[in-house]
Amino acid sequence: MTEIASFESQGDGPVLLFLHGIGGNRHAFDGQLPAFADRWRAVSWDMPGYGDSAPLAQMTYATLADAVARLLDHLDAPTAAIVGHSMGGMIAQEFVIQHPGRTSALVLSATSPSFGKPGGEWQEWFLGQRLAPLDRGLSPADFAHELVPAMMSDKPPEAAVAAAMASMSALSSDTYRAALHCLVTFNRRDKLGEIACPTLALAGDMDEAAPAAMMEKMASYIPDSRYHCLSGVGHLANLEDPAQFNQAIRAFLDEVA
Repeated sequence: MTEIASFESQGDGPVLLFLHGIGGNRHAFDGQLPAFADRWRAVSWDMPGYGDSAPLAQMTYATLADAVARLLDHLDAPTAAIVGHSMGGMIAQEFVIQHPGRTSALVLSATSPSFGKPGGEWQEWFLGQRLAPLDRGLSPADFAHELVPAMMSDKPPEAAVAAAMASMSALSSDTYRAALHCLVTFNRRDKLGEIACPTLALAGDMDEAAPAAMMEKMASYIPDSRYHCLSGVGHLANLEDPAQFNQAIRAFLDEVA
């Protein structure tokens, strides 16, 4: 039997599931779970291979979406509201497509409908750049100090930097390698029109990894969508400005719940 992903949960009520990005773990949403526990059962998972979750035999978007489904089954949640950040937003899109009817509301935070550019050459370059340190025997803890600042605004709070560094440093080389190979395969541009639940595209105005203009365009292809841009934050808005991040999500959930 395939294992259930490890998770943290606060509150009671309908499930609100948070899915972290490639450098995160369930603690990426320590600033969100208590904020939503008044109305929701707020849940943050460790993606398979992360934190206390066992790795998958093969990490693909399809197997990750199935892992989300297994977790929701374990939580006795036929449907859930889902917040997917970065790679977690790609997993969320895959889940909506592969498991229709199970997502009551969707927040796509700092993510994209596909990774990279058409043709595949950029993806190969990116993969080569990210794998090179691993191939030299380094671990994510060895180069977190190089990657984390590039994901944030010009003057991020020290606590946000420390949290991002800690999660990236906790990541094993094998899992990071598997996640990178998975990451570059994502392309669901042609499925945006099939996202049938209310959706919020949430961008950061200083995010260079998932630029605001791209996310606004993405939202225009999703039938029941709205777009919101957070000010003064980069790619890790949930860590950099949790109050602003939480407020935008709560306003959306209040609207559609």
